[in-house]
Amino acid sequence: MSHPDVAQLRTLDLFEECDDEQLSRWAQAADLHDVDPGTVLVEQGIPPEAVHFVLGGTLQAVTLDAQGREDPVSQHHAPTWVGAIAAVTEGVNAVRMRALTPTTLASVPTARFAELALSQRCVAQRIVRAIRPAVTRLTAVEQNRERLASLGTMAAGLAHELNNPAAAARRAADDLAESLEVLSSTLDHFVESGVERAEAQQLVELQREAAARQAERSVLDALDAADAEEQLLGEIEELGVPEAWRLSEPLSSAGVDAEWLARLAALAGAATPAALRWVAASLTARSLAAELKESTTRMSELVGAVKSYAYMDRGEVVEVDVHEGLETTLTVLGHKLKHTAIQIVREYDRELPPLTVHGSELNQVWTNLLDNAIEALGEQGTITISTRRDGQAVLVDVADDGPGIAPAARAHIFDPFFTTKDVGQGTGLGLDTARRIVTERHRGTIAVDSEPGRTVFHVRLPL
Repeated sequence: MSHPDVAQLRTLDLFEECDDEQLSRWAQAADLHDVDPGTVLVEQGIPPEAVHFVLGGTLQAVTLDAQGREDPVSQHHAPTWVGAIAAVTEGVNAVRMRALTPTTLASVPTARFAELALSQRCVAQRIVRAIRPAVTRLTAVEQNRERLASLGTMAAGLAHELNNPAAAARRAADDLAESLEVLSSTLDHFVESGVERAEAQQLVELQREAAARQAERSVLDALDAADAEEQLLGEIEELGVPEAWRLSEPLSSAGVDAEWLARLAALAGAATPAALRWVAASLTARSLAAELKESTTRMSELVGAVKSYAYMDRGEVVEVDVHEGLETTLTVLGHKLKHTAIQIVREYDRELPPLTVHGSELNQVWTNLLDNAIEALGEQGTITISTRRDGQAVLVDVADDGPGIAPAARAHIFDPFFTTKDVGQGTGLGLDTARRIVTERHRGTIAVDSEPGRTVFHVRLPL
């Protein structure tokens, strides 16, 4: 086992204020060795085993996303040092660091490093000065990743939610074009078949009667019509109408009966097939128009929810109803709730006055709290959102009846980089971000109470 000499260690800025006697203690504590390119020296999310003085070579720092993919952060060229902040603060490594080139290291076990560093003011001060910019830089990187991950989740959910009404609208538009083609050709059929003006007028009245029946029918009536469809199909076929199966469904759903059918056949004569296609097409067109309206309204609501979520076109600081942000966040997270048995209970005080807030930032708080509650419950449970006034503040509670937060974790859930998820499954910045937005940006408070079967996050925002 070999050790570095004092001259090698003096090249490190960590020891720039240390004398030779202090450096000699570090030289005796460090083991000198070489590593090959690709060797992982520091692993993200776990406490460091040693602090490394990089005397030669280059290291690559990366962070891991939720899928375990690496995202390059920075390169560190000799002479430099890594792992000291986590060693002194008894924290975990914020990044994974590996050798990019053949590298010469002098490594000191974590416990010995902390002992020496805290006993030498020259080293302790240098580490303290390095903590803030290092944490600020890493926090910025992870916060950007959190925002991108949230944006990706929101975009995926929005795409999923928009796909259904968009597909329905596309199908309705295709079918509507076919119905319009039938409607436009009906007059020619009437003329060719010799339908007189008086009969044509009475046929129009029959068409209006069918439309009125359709408008008055309820959902249950429409379901009952399925039983009558087969009988109506037989009666239409007896009239010699080709492809009667295309007409029986829209006519039966409108409540058309045998008596109405007989009146139409008596008036239309040879034009009966054209008349039935015309009435069926008009009924279908009305249904398709309603379906188009419903689909486009749903798409408009989703787009409106996203705009409201981000407070687009309203400036950074906005005056809002707190319930608006909660509801738009629930809409944005709707895809996570759709295939679960999770119930949302709202206990809103609708008399609350508006808040002046950084709107889009505050919605990040609701997103973090609600998303965590959904993940805690899994497939079933209840999330209760309550609002009330407390003097000159608004209180928002987000509660779930999940398993609760372990006591050991409860004291640290608002700490930067703390996470209860497996490595690669989270950055540990969701609740830290929520805390900073509430406390630093809005001068409020955020706290949590948790026990098995009930976890409640309390957010207090001044009016």
